[in-house]
Amino acid sequence: MVSKAVADWEARGRRIAVDGLEVFVLDAPALGPETGDPLLVLHGFPTCSFDWRSVIEPARASGRRVVLFDFLGFGLSDKPDVRYSIRGYADTTEAVAKAVGLEHAVLVTHDLGDSVGGEVLARSLEGSLEFDVTNRIITNGSIYMDLVQLTAGQQMLLAAPDERIDLAAIGIDPAVGFKSGVAGTFANPAEADDGDMTAHWELASYQDGHQLLARTIRYIEDRQAEERRFSGAIEQHPSPLHIIWGALDPVAVYPMAQRLHGIRPDSPLVTLETIGHYPMIEDPDAFSAAMLTALA
Repeated sequence: MVSKAVADWEARGRRIAVDGLEVFVLDAPALGPETGDPLLVLHGFPTCSFDWRSVIEPARASGRRVVLFDFLGFGLSDKPDVRYSIRGYADTTEAVAKAVGLEHAVLVTHDLGDSVGGEVLARSLEGSLEFDVTNRIITNGSIYMDLVQLTAGQQMLLAAPDERIDLAAIGIDPAVGFKSGVAGTFANPAEADDGDMTAHWELASYQDGHQLLARTIRYIEDRQAEERRFSGAIEQHPSPLHIIWGALDPVAVYPMAQRLHGIRPDSPLVTLETIGHYPMIEDPDAFSAAMLTALA
């Protein structure tokens, strides 16, 4: 049985066809006249666009259209049993932008989305991107691999073969593992709302997507292979950059934000002192306030 939270979320969006597969898209118009370019939001691993549900309305109230979607392999999008890649996620990003008619966008990224955003920005620098990135907001993600602190669960998935894995068949409760893994990246894991974590699990296990976690995590291998392409584009793209970072993130640790700010000192760094890896979930009010300041 699907929870009301997930059913309501699904009802707000629609699915578009991308290379014969369905991608879940939520296109939320501004409340009132548009005051700036739309936000194009790229979510993280292993969750989905649902992460951002609590910060959509403040953005819409400020006069911004908000476009969110689930990468293939995540959330309510299709979950084919294939090799996943950062470049593939960027292809989907471009397809979504084209489908909803984005010509200009503020790129808002988190975790995996930071890396995909790096590829999108690299294409922009090369002149091949079909929309303009006019502003950027980046939050907790592994943008510098020498600083990343992978969790035990992430290390286990990366050590496994790049193939579908039925954890239940080998005696591991996937729901418990998933929920504890996500909550474990919060500053205060014990404060993670159980109903909220259940909704995240429902979305991750849609079409048995949880069996593909050893496949969807391969973006980390892509990061290692082409780090300078992705991180370099994040550093070098001429659009304004705003950094919002949960200081207590155990994975994408705070020194990453400090390094990026050092390279781009023109980019404001907002430090959320008591927040971990998921600022938009752990403290949506603080994140929304920082986001609206960046958009002003």
